[in-house]
Amino acid sequence: MRPGFLLGEILNGLRRNMSMIVSVILVTMVSLFFLGVGLLAQQQVNTAKGYWYDKVQVSIFLCTPDASDVASCAGGGVTPEQREQIAADLDGLEPLVTEYFYESNDEAYDRFRKQFRNSPVLDSIPQEAIPESYRVNLSDPSKYEVIQQAFEQAPGVESVEDQREVVDKLFTFLSALSLGALALAVAMVVCAILLVSTTIRLTAWTRRRETAIKRMVGASAFAIHLPFILETVIATLIGAALATGLLWATVRYGVTGFLSELLAGDSGLISLVGPRDLWLITPFLVGGSLLLAVITAWMALRRHVRV
Repeated sequence: MRPGFLLGEILNGLRRNMSMIVSVILVTMVSLFFLGVGLLAQQQVNTAKGYWYDKVQVSIFLCTPDASDVASCAGGGVTPEQREQIAADLDGLEPLVTEYFYESNDEAYDRFRKQFRNSPVLDSIPQEAIPESYRVNLSDPSKYEVIQQAFEQAPGVESVEDQREVVDKLFTFLSALSLGALALAVAMVVCAILLVSTTIRLTAWTRRRETAIKRMVGASAFAIHLPFILETVIATLIGAALATGLLWATVRYGVTGFLSELLAGDSGLISLVGPRDLWLITPFLVGGSLLLAVITAWMALRRHVRV
């Protein structure tokens, strides 16, 4: 088949079936966009885990004067001797305890007022109700139970809390979102397959006379099928390009732009996916969509275009 004739066949097919081709482009774009979002969201969860788990702290909250209902706080607020003993016990847990910081009642109360500055009950909470604490960094955050067992019933300690529990809830939520995006992407891929199959069927029906003539002059099955397949590939490529552009804009301006500035705070440090992560998955998105389009088109042609 001459390249010029083949090109003319493809252009005529695209022109005559423009509405169906646009539908394939849009469905491909949406399905690949959601698939890319799901993959990037899962990558974000893995990246954030590696970043934040090293920074998770264990908080040892010391007794306040109002915590007498806790067994270890029967004497009221923590005493200087108890505070010094807790620090000595933390020193004895090296190398598991890499470092720790003491937060006084004044510091804790200032942080509390900043954190809940918009709460209507802020002024009703007295300063003495906010506990002092030790913020502990661990070499292995998964060994939180060692700190809990060592200090949970220690004199002067009201409670021991692991920040990883809060972080894990966030990661579980993000994982659910990424799985939801992937499920939606799978549904859109199924729609794309059905739409491509329907498009091929309708296109083949509108060109049935041309196909019959080609058969009569001895054209091979490959020569008859190739224009249909290439039209589908072109529509899929356009949809994949649009999806990649949308994903790049989302990552560039939404994630590394607005979201990064929102979450980074004063430190400027935040672990988020970026354009590099997008370019790593782009070949799989484009290649997978093209392979799926070719297979779907070929199967539809074998069924509806008898040669």
